[in-house]
Amino acid sequence: MKSAITALLVALVIATASAFTGTPLQLGRTSTAAAHSTRSTLVMRERKCDLLGKKANRKARVVTFSHKRIHKVQQVNLQWKRFYSDDLGRQVRLRLSTKGIKTVNKYGSIDAAAKKFGVNLTKY
Repeated sequence: MKSAITALLVALVIATASAFTGTPLQLGRTSTAAAHSTRSTLVMRERKCDLLGKKANRKARVVTFSHKRIHKVQQVNLQWKRFYSDDLGRQVRLRLSTKGIKTVNKYGSIDAAAKKFGVNLTKY
């Protein structure tokens, strides 16, 4: 009985040791074009407006019929929007709140709005 338990423990140790000796997983694209790209598809980003910096309201409350107060998160209405930047001479793709889209329309171009709010468009 004791030898069977020892054999099981040895097999378990060998199995766990061999699980960590394999090749590591590569997260990301393997093409050379992706290596030069500044934007990666696997980067987790905060739900935040790129122009205005609006974030989620984490202090919102729901009051039920029995008057219990339950906390809920009010997320920002974010949209992926593509604008043409005259300064850069190319399209920039930003994740903007709907108020941020209205702000860009108010200033007339993404370049003017980015200058007003101090955003570097070369990152996008």
